[in-house]
Amino acid sequence: MADGHESDKNIEIWKIKKLIKALESARGNGTSMISLIMPPRDQISRVTKMLGDEYGTASNIKSRVNRQSVLGAITSAQQRLKLYNKVPPNGLVLYTGTIVTEDGKEKKVTIDFEPFKPINASLYLCDNKFHTEALSELLESDDKFGFIIMDGNGTLFGTLSGNTREVLHKFSVDLPKKHGRGGQSALRFARLRMEKRHNYVRKTAELATQFFINPTTSQPNVSGLILAGSADFKTELSQ
Repeated sequence: MADGHESDKNIEIWKIKKLIKALESARGNGTSMISLIMPPRDQISRVTKMLGDEYGTASNIKSRVNRQSVLGAITSAQQRLKLYNKVPPNGLVLYTGTIVTEDGKEKKVTIDFEPFKPINASLYLCDNKFHTEALSELLESDDKFGFIIMDGNGTLFGTLSGNTREVLHKFSVDLPKKHGRGGQSALRFARLRMEKRHNYVRKTAELATQFFINPTTSQPNVSGLILAGSADFKTELSQ
């Protein structure tokens, strides 16, 4: 099953590479080529309103030819967005506009698709070329790293994959501060303090196992683990 998933992913990567090449080589006259990227959880209504505002602005372009090309591209984008009730789970990518073919003829193109993994970019550009930088980021490594940020106030657990960050869990802790008095009470207080610190580190270690170790295989579910925060706690936790 995993092999099938891997080959599907490789096909998607190949398609994106081919698409990037085609988009990068395309050129238009004036600024009639729209690059529009909507991240997951973005709103179609927000972009529709923005395109309406852009249409109003573009109506004032002095050059008639350029004005018509830009208005045509915005209309194409508006029409294509009507096919979507909401932004797909991985986001939405839309390229539309009039390009100049190799033999000098003008040709209208519209490409829209949901990427094979979440795209964390928001983009709207009207230019004489298509902008594909965010698509190239989809081809970056999928390696997922876990991170734990731990100090005397609490701990945060998260993952990082490409430029996608996710907070898995965080909790606060109230540890006793160092005690100033001497004598018996100082020893007792120091012992209590060490006990609380130890319990805090143990709880963090248990949660780290819960978040970053697959219970079925007992293997890590991340490529690596990054510890950050207070030096004392990091050292204790890594042991």
